[in-house]
Amino acid sequence: MNIPDTDPLWPAYGEPDDLRTIESVPLQDRDLPGTTYEVLARAAALWPDRPALTALPDAERWSHGEAATFARLRDQVHRVANLFHAHGVRRTTAVGLLTPHTALLPAALLAAQLTGVAAPVNPALTTGHAERLLRLSGARILVAAGPELDPAAWRSARTVTASLRCTALFALRPVGAPDAAPALEPVDGVEVDYLHLAAAERPAELHPGIVPPRPGDLAAYFHTGGTTGAPKLAAHTHANEVTDAWMIAANSMLDPGSVVFAGLPLFHVNALVVTLLAPLLRGRHSVWAGPLGYRDPALFRHFWKIVEHFRIATLSAVPTVYAALSRVPVDADIGSLRFAVVGASPLPAAVREAFERHTGVPLCQGYGLTEATCGTTRGFLGEHSRPGAAGQRLPYVRVKTVRVDGEGRWHDLPHGEPGVLVVSGPTVFPGYVVGRDARGPRLDTLGTVRHGWLDTGDLARVDSDGFVTLLGRAKDLIIRGGHNIDPAVIEDALLAHPAVTGASAVGRPDPHSGEVPVAYVTLAPEATAVGSEELIAFAAQRVPERAAAPKDVVVLPRLPLTDVGKPFKLPLRLDATRRAVALALAGLGITHEQIHCVLANGRAAVTLPPVTGSPGLRERVSARLAPYDLDWAFAEAGR
Repeated sequence: MNIPDTDPLWPAYGEPDDLRTIESVPLQDRDLPGTTYEVLARAAALWPDRPALTALPDAERWSHGEAATFARLRDQVHRVANLFHAHGVRRTTAVGLLTPHTALLPAALLAAQLTGVAAPVNPALTTGHAERLLRLSGARILVAAGPELDPAAWRSARTVTASLRCTALFALRPVGAPDAAPALEPVDGVEVDYLHLAAAERPAELHPGIVPPRPGDLAAYFHTGGTTGAPKLAAHTHANEVTDAWMIAANSMLDPGSVVFAGLPLFHVNALVVTLLAPLLRGRHSVWAGPLGYRDPALFRHFWKIVEHFRIATLSAVPTVYAALSRVPVDADIGSLRFAVVGASPLPAAVREAFERHTGVPLCQGYGLTEATCGTTRGFLGEHSRPGAAGQRLPYVRVKTVRVDGEGRWHDLPHGEPGVLVVSGPTVFPGYVVGRDARGPRLDTLGTVRHGWLDTGDLARVDSDGFVTLLGRAKDLIIRGGHNIDPAVIEDALLAHPAVTGASAVGRPDPHSGEVPVAYVTLAPEATAVGSEELIAFAAQRVPERAAAPKDVVVLPRLPLTDVGKPFKLPLRLDATRRAVALALAGLGITHEQIHCVLANGRAAVTLPPVTGSPGLRERVSARLAPYDLDWAFAEAGR
């Protein structure tokens, strides 16, 4: 059964001018499903026998995926939900999910949202970090990668389960695992079992004692990227998730039979909203990469064949994925690929040009953040595309820029005026989880939301049509002698070099200018002869102004990422500070390796090795560092 184009749920939405027509109908009159469970139930009723999900075992065995129809997915969710309910999961109870992708994970997440609240956590986190986030969520049950799927995650899960005194730990197996599963080690006081076995004992009809959620109920806690500190748990309501997924699914650039490729992990909001819920709303098939997702090197070797085999129409990924794909020969028919979506970080012009030239497939940039559920803007194709922008605001979302004065007050700016981007509308989150009491989680926006407007922390321009042009993170600007430098112009320049695969620019403390730009890059494996001097000269010829030319370019084996895979500049800023201090103290016997630097109260705090047997050293160090705006101190002897 297909939904006709005239269905009021799906207005025409293929060009920017459609936005006004869409918003002429109030959102409440659109008759959206109220919850993620209603999205699933609707899909199973409309398209029971249509393929919903295909989970690949890994990139090398991509042709041996495990498929599920919409009806089977609903039955899986019912069985798992009944299991969770039997273990005491209720509306405000969190179910932790500590696992990479595998076939039963989407059903487990949707079941957690049906009975309680889903709390997916990156399984690559240290045990301590994972435990902190899951403790904050109040998780009482944990679903985790079993020993075959991810041995390290399984070890963490056992430790976390015991520490949190969870009632049950359910293990997930890899796609295509042999029939005989290894025995699971017990955990004192905890029921330990395989999820597929425990769920199979439950009926496919939903237990009458399960009270379905309402639109305003909490659906999930997603940990933020932690670009400026420790990750926080952002809460989403069912209405947040369904509304955002509908805005994305309303895209008229895809037909009803379009297939979506999913390579991002389900602890990332993009994976949930863009590649799970949005396809569920339109009855589309989504093909999920193996446990490593886009981090599997073999995926790129086989990617074009996967596109051809499944007739992939679109995918969503970060810029580094498209940079890698632009270097992979197209060895298959990729005519089904209409466009590719890029988000999570700004799209460098060099990456766009290389990918589109190599494949003939246009890139559509989007923008969003966890605190606004996921997507806030979307791009368009052909004559309606605006390559320099991050897209137009989504329906019923409002965007503007503000100037923040010295006392923290916001002042609205006119269209086209750069400032801090703020967002309002039905996707703005209710707050971070800051604790729990007898009634459930305590939420607080921690000052990020004022009168319904969310401070994104990004600098941008917004034009009269609602198109957003990103200008960088407010805290990432390099301020050289009072002159603002967007690090993206340096990164774009370096990414134009054929050997550079990644670039990140930050400010390095400077006694004369306050900051000067420096950059960190990764190189293609064969680029062993490319050095810093060549890259400095290359960038200097291509940046739009001399002040933006990097003073140094450091080659790294990999650039740091946050827990959800976004570029993480804090370690680079701290390293740049250490290098600046080492340069200032040259000749005093203090090496770069001896200098310790951390973030404290929003500033870099430098600790030097203790003074031992060097008369006058303290005074010489003090004199050399005096011109720098730094907090520094000698370590105590013996530490």
